[in-house]
Amino acid sequence: MDFEKLLNGIDNCPCGKAHKCDIEKIIIKKDAIKELKRLLSSYSNILLVADTNTYEICGERVKAILGDAVKDELIYPGVPLLVPDENAIKALNDSVKSETDIIIAVGSGVINDLCKLISYRRSRPYCIVATAPSMDGYASSVSAVIEGNMKITYAAHSPKFIIADLDVLKNAPYEMIQAGFGDTIGKYSALNDWLLSKIVNGEYFCETVYDMVYSVLQKTAEIGPRLKDRREEDIKLLFESLVIVGIAMAYVGNSRPASGSEHHLSHFFEVVGLLNNEPYLPHGICVAGSAVITQRLREEIIEIQEFESGFKFDREKWERAVRSIYSKAANGVIDLQDKTGYYKRDFASIYKEKWEEIISVFNKAPSSEYMLDLLNSAGISFSEFNSVYSPEKIRNAVFFAKDLKDRYTVLWLYFAMKYKFEE
Repeated sequence: MDFEKLLNGIDNCPCGKAHKCDIEKIIIKKDAIKELKRLLSSYSNILLVADTNTYEICGERVKAILGDAVKDELIYPGVPLLVPDENAIKALNDSVKSETDIIIAVGSGVINDLCKLISYRRSRPYCIVATAPSMDGYASSVSAVIEGNMKITYAAHSPKFIIADLDVLKNAPYEMIQAGFGDTIGKYSALNDWLLSKIVNGEYFCETVYDMVYSVLQKTAEIGPRLKDRREEDIKLLFESLVIVGIAMAYVGNSRPASGSEHHLSHFFEVVGLLNNEPYLPHGICVAGSAVITQRLREEIIEIQEFESGFKFDREKWERAVRSIYSKAANGVIDLQDKTGYYKRDFASIYKEKWEEIISVFNKAPSSEYMLDLLNSAGISFSEFNSVYSPEKIRNAVFFAKDLKDRYTVLWLYFAMKYKFEE
């Protein structure tokens, strides 16, 4: 893949916006880490950030290659699982000195999100040295962290450099490779939600970016059966797909091309899991299972001939349910929805007027059975999803995960059609 054209952006897109990406260089190849010395030759005060696991995988090599230019290190514990919360954010922010001229992140999802956010807030460039093809945030300009027990996506910036050594990527734990595949397959749901919001909510939509993500999604879907073999060309294609999705997010300035109802469910399981000290699946694997759930919602709606709802929003009962489910995160959830204002919108009249268009959008999404086949091809077990998350938890996610975000998805329509407030 020649990334030069993508990194140059699109000046005159038919959507009316100019798309840009601030990434300077992407290197995905064998021994890519050796390129760091040349790429970072102008930097003399580097902060290296990793956890004990990723430091052992290639952080030590990065430090050896860069030598005395690495002036400071922040190595998070690898166990327990690193959470990008207030404590982790503060630790990184405190590690950035006035003389720090670049941050090097060695890791994947959490390490990347933390470095992306703090480098943006402290006006420093950052470089990501990827340790697994596990998620689509490497190239994006947004950072997902947990603050106030809420999963919050902040505007940030893209890395200046992305370095991906294929020897490192193909030897990543297979669960992380599966996670990257699952995160990509979840775009079937995310893209469909974007189309839906364009029709129902008048949201900005870019067909060029939509097609760009859909194209890599189709290519990635083909390699599921081969991933267990860890062939270099397949791991490279998977990582390239994840990077392209991240560039798509940078193009539109948010995560809409990559994140919809399936991510909302995944965030729900993570947030509630942390609140209640309950297990939750790795992000990409959870996204994949959640995408099957959200597709089943679309299929259920498709069977309905026309929109009918006697739904009346009961603020008091909704708030009671939110407090029961989200406990100490409830105030943040309630405040967000008060700002979003979707419960005050007359969506019902829009649904009735545009029902045929809505069904047409849903018919564009692949079936839940096809999604399951894709997951099975990569060894991702949907039965594990159902064993980790009880039917009650999945039901709560379907009806209340939407409240974690200010983004319209199929979850809002399904709630209006199916949720019954307790008497």
